[in-house]
Amino acid sequence: MSGNLSIEQVTGHLLGSGEAGPALLGSRCLSCSEHYFPVTSSCTRCCGTELGACTLGGQGVLWSWTVQGFLPKSPYNSGESAESFQPYGVGYIQLPCGLKVESRLTCADPQQLQIGMPMQLVEVGYGQSEGRELRTFAFAPADCAVQETQ
Repeated sequence: MSGNLSIEQVTGHLLGSGEAGPALLGSRCLSCSEHYFPVTSSCTRCCGTELGACTLGGQGVLWSWTVQGFLPKSPYNSGESAESFQPYGVGYIQLPCGLKVESRLTCADPQQLQIGMPMQLVEVGYGQSEGRELRTFAFAPADCAVQETQ
């Protein structure tokens, strides 16, 4: 982090932390056991309304991916311009419970991404807004995750 920037974690309500690092927070239906991310109050599988909070973990496998090669339209706001924008990976990560979560990826190199590869949840900076560094969650290839968080 540089100079006078403060940090704003824009996804704090989506993340918890544990011994293994950051973890996604979600819901699990108490009637049919369906999992959801983010936390929700009703089940689309059985129409139940009794859901409990659960930790979904921070590991999964890459189910599908693409590279975002141009600056997204509003409401996306990373503080970048079209000239300073850096492409980034976007993918679906299948969690051990079977749920697929859309996420930014730390890697945008197609040569390093492979469907089925193990992925690890990390926190990353993704831009600046009004003098604040913006941080969010992303998934990194599991063999690179330790390097991503440093």
